[in-house]
Amino acid sequence: MGDVGLYQTVRLAPTLSPQMRQSLTLLQAPALELRALVAQELAMNPVLEEWEEQVRREEEDLETVIQEELEWDDYFSQLQGANGYDEEAAEKRRHFFESQSVGPTLAEHLEAQLGWVTKDATMRRAAQEIIGNLDEDGYLRVPLEEVSLGCGLALDTVKEALQLVQSLDPVGVGARDLKECLLLQLDRLGRREDVEGKIVAQYLEELGKKKWQVIARALRVSLDRVREAADLISSLDPRPGARFSRDEKFRVIQADLIAEKVGERWIAIPNEAVVPRLRISDTYKELLASSHSDPSVRQYLREKIRAGRFLIKCLLLREQTLLNVANAIVQHQQEFFEKGAIALRPLTMNQIASEVGIHETTVSRAIAHKYMETPWGMYELKYFFSSGYQISNGAVVSTRCIKEAIAEMIAREDPRRPLSDQELVARLAERGIRLARRTVAKYRASLRILPSHLRKSAP
Repeated sequence: MGDVGLYQTVRLAPTLSPQMRQSLTLLQAPALELRALVAQELAMNPVLEEWEEQVRREEEDLETVIQEELEWDDYFSQLQGANGYDEEAAEKRRHFFESQSVGPTLAEHLEAQLGWVTKDATMRRAAQEIIGNLDEDGYLRVPLEEVSLGCGLALDTVKEALQLVQSLDPVGVGARDLKECLLLQLDRLGRREDVEGKIVAQYLEELGKKKWQVIARALRVSLDRVREAADLISSLDPRPGARFSRDEKFRVIQADLIAEKVGERWIAIPNEAVVPRLRISDTYKELLASSHSDPSVRQYLREKIRAGRFLIKCLLLREQTLLNVANAIVQHQQEFFEKGAIALRPLTMNQIASEVGIHETTVSRAIAHKYMETPWGMYELKYFFSSGYQISNGAVVSTRCIKEAIAEMIAREDPRRPLSDQELVARLAERGIRLARRTVAKYRASLRILPSHLRKSAP
């Protein structure tokens, strides 16, 4: 019976044209990567030029751009079960540093989080030894036995410290190979036990060779399900530590958007410094129109102008899609911009997709690795998504807000008498948040904070 589903659903999946692939790449690219991509296009296409003036919608080339449409949503709608990410499972820890002209190193970023997850001095020393041995991609290439010798601590302690480091942001850091790196990210997304996790754990080589049928038969699932899993796996970050490199390419995390207060409301506006405005050079348009031009030259120019127009269209559509999604997020999270993380409201990608009128997968791609500059620092757009609970006064608070409260309570506890999960339950109840002890324990564990008996410091 297991093979029936496989053969009943074998059909041609929608294929990506080079143009569609380019448009999706630009949609998903964060600010600095986008700038590099545009610079590459400028170098390769002589008909493109930067335009310092404000974009004029009536300009002939841009009219053509606006009249054409990219069918991202049509493509995603054809994919069976393409529901994007599981928002609650994909929640990340909030960022522990504000926007700076030069960002922290990977080691600085990780060590800044240690105080939130453990008060145990021995555990911190072991974790710091591991962090010091990570390469610039965030991998631990040194055997744990060597780390143990380096810090003079038991191997079991080092193993426990590695789990601690692997719980930090960015997800996937501390992995010893690519497989473990991807599995850590799938675990954070709640997909480790799903098809995605099985493919990475058992069929990574086949995945790299795109042997979809081999994987589908082995796992007794449809080809569509394998392709869907492959799409999600391809969105994971194989180099989680790279963005903290001191290399020029990774020096700055630049905001795509800026939160600005207009009157009594907050809105999102695009960061104009992210990417230059482009247009088709008048010189080359005139050369194409000239009857004296060589036919081969005219054909070359025609192809380059067509490619240039498509790029301009992609950039405009990316900007508009990102702006629509960001403003929908900001409208839901008005109190966050006034009061900070404690006022974060429950929000799902499905809500935003419905309001903006696009597919949930488009929302997921649009917000991937995108940052917004806020009064409280720079935040990844994924930070604003979280499920929620109704509290005693009838208000609804987000799961992330509850986790923030738990982390805050533990950060302020007496290290000699750390708060038990039951004591956390009682303190949350004082704020009108009534949760079972096992729920609080689950949230504490998801923050990678140890139980009270392991957090206790020696007197």
